[in-house]
Amino acid sequence: MEGTNGTAKKTSYPKSKIKVLLLENIHADAAKTFSAEGYPVKTADRALDEADLVKELADVRILGIRSKTKITGHILAAAPRLLAIGAFCIGTNQIDFAECDKRGVAVFNAPYANSRSVVELALGEILMLLRKVFDKSVQLHAGTWNKSASGSFEARGKRLGIVGYGNIGSQLSVLAEALGMEVYFYDIEEKLALGNAKRCKTLAELLRKSDVVSLHVDGRAENKNLIGEKELARMRPGSYLVNISRGHVVNLDALARHLTAGHLAGAAVDVFPEEPKGNADPFTSPLQGLPNVILTPHIGGSTEEAQKNIAGYVAGRVIDYVNTGDTSMSVNFPNVRLPLLKKAHRIIHIHENIPGMLARVNEIFAAHKINIVGQYLKTTETIGYTITDIESTHGNEVIAALKAVPHTIKARILY
Repeated sequence: MEGTNGTAKKTSYPKSKIKVLLLENIHADAAKTFSAEGYPVKTADRALDEADLVKELADVRILGIRSKTKITGHILAAAPRLLAIGAFCIGTNQIDFAECDKRGVAVFNAPYANSRSVVELALGEILMLLRKVFDKSVQLHAGTWNKSASGSFEARGKRLGIVGYGNIGSQLSVLAEALGMEVYFYDIEEKLALGNAKRCKTLAELLRKSDVVSLHVDGRAENKNLIGEKELARMRPGSYLVNISRGHVVNLDALARHLTAGHLAGAAVDVFPEEPKGNADPFTSPLQGLPNVILTPHIGGSTEEAQKNIAGYVAGRVIDYVNTGDTSMSVNFPNVRLPLLKKAHRIIHIHENIPGMLARVNEIFAAHKINIVGQYLKTTETIGYTITDIESTHGNEVIAALKAVPHTIKARILY
């Protein structure tokens, strides 16, 4: 009987043993995709704290998370069989990559799948802030008819400052300009300006020029309190702040003070330094109860379209990695796109990135008189990733010998 790629079935690792754990109410399409592949799947609708997650991970091979699950060295140490982590979101700052590298755990995320949803929310909140839609709606629900043009403005002609001109920031730039806004942006990297957008040399310059500031930076530690007391003071009187990026980017106490004092005319915040693990948990913020402040529960990418796209993309990347060794678009592993293989065996060797490792691996194959059909090696600063396709059959002693090579992190046969 034949298994994957025409090899003997007994050489392929049983898919029924590749257990998947999906947390934080990941879209059901992800579970369906893994199940269709033959992997057993367990799901949870919320994040687990460290102690509970450790209990679940002993025999898990694939872990799926979103933004609230923190992956630490302690958690990874409790998951000796873990092959891959799927981050069903854009951000990955909740994952300790150094520890993943040490244990040979590949990480995949969805860097583009929900960008349109985030952009649309940012644009919608900008329009609502300028027109005070949220406040007027609350008043009307309470029975107060407040028909007034005072403090309400068109977006056309206003200056939008975008901090972070990546995939999301640049899309927002195009849509905002189509509405007639004058767009400025600031990014620490050199970026091509789209349309008539103008680049600012410093963050201070952007804050000084903009009527509306929208934040679209990543979760790196350097961005903590990127917008604090000093930066808020530099913003134009009567301007607006929108944060749909990361919770720690804005000092919320300082923002509350500037809103209460009337220096800022409004704000929209979708992300917070501390967020509830689930929908049943309480939430508090210094911004609660302030006028013309829109608070949303981290829903920038929470549309049916975005979550479906993320589920399909991340699950597909993880399955490709587990089944074929392909690491394209991995966040932490060397990116290797592998060709289709017929009637051959594929062996993966993950090791520390030190000189001579490929020679040591090939010594094992030579000692067992195994002919190599194809071989691929790529490295990062910390790890090396070697994929070897062989034409002959082999015994378990070959994998055991590869695992015994000094500085080996993981070795496995795919088929």
